[in-house]
Amino acid sequence: MKKTLGTEYPEFERVYDEPPYKAVRVNTLKISAPDLKKSFPFELMDAVMPPKGQLSAFYYDFDKIGRCVEYSEGLLYPQEPSAMFVSGYLDAVPGDRVLDLCAAPGGKSTQIAEALRGEGVLFANEINPSRARVLQSNIERLGVRNSIVTSSSPEKLAEKLHGYFDKILVDAPCSGEGMFRKEPEAISSWSEKTVLSCAVRQKAIMDKAYYMLAAGGTLVYSTCTFSEAEDEGVVEDFLKSHADCELSEMQKFYPHRVLGEGHFVAKIIKFGDKGDRVALSRKKIAPKALDTAAFKNFAFGVGLNTDFDMEKIGSSLYAAPKDLDVDLSGIYTLSAGVKLGDVEKGVFKPSHALAMCLRAFDAKSCEVGRETAIKYLSGETFDLDAAGWFLVTYGGFPLGWCKGVSGTAKNHLPKGLRLNTAM
Repeated sequence: MKKTLGTEYPEFERVYDEPPYKAVRVNTLKISAPDLKKSFPFELMDAVMPPKGQLSAFYYDFDKIGRCVEYSEGLLYPQEPSAMFVSGYLDAVPGDRVLDLCAAPGGKSTQIAEALRGEGVLFANEINPSRARVLQSNIERLGVRNSIVTSSSPEKLAEKLHGYFDKILVDAPCSGEGMFRKEPEAISSWSEKTVLSCAVRQKAIMDKAYYMLAAGGTLVYSTCTFSEAEDEGVVEDFLKSHADCELSEMQKFYPHRVLGEGHFVAKIIKFGDKGDRVALSRKKIAPKALDTAAFKNFAFGVGLNTDFDMEKIGSSLYAAPKDLDVDLSGIYTLSAGVKLGDVEKGVFKPSHALAMCLRAFDAKSCEVGRETAIKYLSGETFDLDAAGWFLVTYGGFPLGWCKGVSGTAKNHLPKGLRLNTAM
């Protein structure tokens, strides 16, 4: 780093004696940045200013933001400030087909979803199954409707999705040098051998990403390391191996130059006509009449709009993205669009994912105060003088489902999402 930064090195070294910056991104699929800042019960400080594009985010300086009611509502996403800058290089717009190839825990994926505004399709992939479930949970919490969450290798995806995507993000696994201040455990796992092995893996991932990128498409490569072998070296080797691609932009973020941690990003363009999109076919699995009737009975009772095509995947009913035209067989898929729920003995039980993508006026709902919202998030019941399924909302935004039985709202928040102490 002394060799790389020269006279800047003392300033670079000094920042490691300071605490890391904490920031939160506003989920603009649900709320605007000014509205969240105005209603949020804790102080959100100066806005995070990206080097390009629009970003609705704020720095904060308090603990346990994941226990806030607004977090459970999906109104915000805590994210490292420099990491927020990467997705802007994709220039994703509504209608795009986008792949986030190494997506967990979901910060960049949900940011891409905000840019798509529900149009097009977002594939969010994470090869590690347990991390993929965290990714799925975050996508559901933020109410993303047009995502496909998968847990497959780049090789397996490339078999099915040759030339399919307009935009691909490869936020590659790396040696993590840029996170030494934020995550001290990254220091103990670092070695020169790790750097070299990461570079080999990164090059292999990029080759598969190229195979899935459409003509005229954009490939963004990013890491959270300073290593030239993993950053500029990977990009240089990629361009040498793929003559039909060119480097559009490249940027390195150092913690003494930005109010965040270390990051690297490169934007690569693939030559060709954007109109030459690959057309893939997909056979939909229609639910049985009994399943459809059970859902319609539920929807009628709650007032949901049922103007969409349902599909059945396993025992669950889904509302798949309308722009999805890919055969997912052979790809380990955690969710395809919004999971509506399950039918058990002819009775429909709604999913938490469905609750989180609704608005208060989309369903029969019960608005609660903050104290009751905290009780609900802790798994408690509350009084409700009505029967049937209700969307529990606070400030007009959903927290999950409850079911009114004998004057009590039975709590149907998944146990894994319940908080010991909400705030």
